[in-house]
Amino acid sequence: MSLFEPAVFGALHLSNRVVMAPLTRTRADDAGVPTATMAEYYRQRAGQGLIISEGTWPAAEGKSYSGQPGIVTAAQIEGWRHIADAVHDDGGTIVMQLMHGGRVSHPEISGEPRVVGPSALAAPGSTHTPVGKLDMPVAHALTLDEIPTVVEQFAQAARNAIAAGFDGVEVHGANGYLVQEFLSPASNIRDDRYGGSPENRARFAIEVTRAVAEAVGADRTGIRLSPQHNIQGVLEEDDDDALATYLAVAEGLAPLGLAFVDILNAAPTSELVQRIRRALGAPLIINSGFGTPTTRDEAETLVAEGWADAVAAGRPVIANPDLVERWRQDAELNDPRPALFYGRTPEGYTDYPSLESVRAGA
Repeated sequence: MSLFEPAVFGALHLSNRVVMAPLTRTRADDAGVPTATMAEYYRQRAGQGLIISEGTWPAAEGKSYSGQPGIVTAAQIEGWRHIADAVHDDGGTIVMQLMHGGRVSHPEISGEPRVVGPSALAAPGSTHTPVGKLDMPVAHALTLDEIPTVVEQFAQAARNAIAAGFDGVEVHGANGYLVQEFLSPASNIRDDRYGGSPENRARFAIEVTRAVAEAVGADRTGIRLSPQHNIQGVLEEDDDDALATYLAVAEGLAPLGLAFVDILNAAPTSELVQRIRRALGAPLIINSGFGTPTTRDEAETLVAEGWADAVAAGRPVIANPDLVERWRQDAELNDPRPALFYGRTPEGYTDYPSLESVRAGA
């Protein structure tokens, strides 16, 4: 396979195998409505074979950051529709990442009276809120009666994403947010059917993804996992337990026939990653660049040698809207400006020059 050849993942048609990773950029308005600037940002990056949107909250209780968009209200759906239309008009394919932050939030951010999680534990450290930096609060442990409501919030958010014109959805099961909080024995200390054994801890991820697949079609549904990423207090430090937990997730999801599995891991050729891939049986998008940016050579090798079906990149896509063309030509790259990754202005967001404009000005 070549990084630059088309692919079909379920109902998703990719013009190439370079994927825009989900990237929190905090440019939505105070009501969580996507803006015209966001539409331009995504339109610029439509040349990637697949765009995975920034994490988007399926319920106000799941909002983790000021400026993070939602997919709950009519205004939010309409705002996302402009983005989907802009990407499609430029020939792109886009799926929405559904992200419930769980205990990684604060009432001052969400406007809700509580944060929720699998157990009554706080995420470590503090968070930036509209009223300043505050300690993470202790989460309300979701009850057995409340869990189905959260599962349905994901399913309804998926329906809303499709109504907004998106080609599919991705369940965010990674990076220390709600779904992964259930997977980790450090953040999930329940003693009921959602806690204890790897199979029990995998149950919530399976139920959420199944509900989303039933709502919009498994061929339009993917899931992001970050096994042993060990951030935000969601620790998976026991190798055997992590393998058992993620194999339980993969085996539970395999019968659905998902469009893809999106794995963030620094060792994409490892037994852990490849066993998850085989057990789940869906096309694999690999993202190895959390610590260091993914390079063209690495991406080409992973696809050419069959370790992945596509490769997701983050910072290179932020800085290079036309990354695919630059990689295709092995051309020079813009440098990202990390100080502007998060903010509320177009600066450092939609003002990175294209290769064509750089060469025209040279």
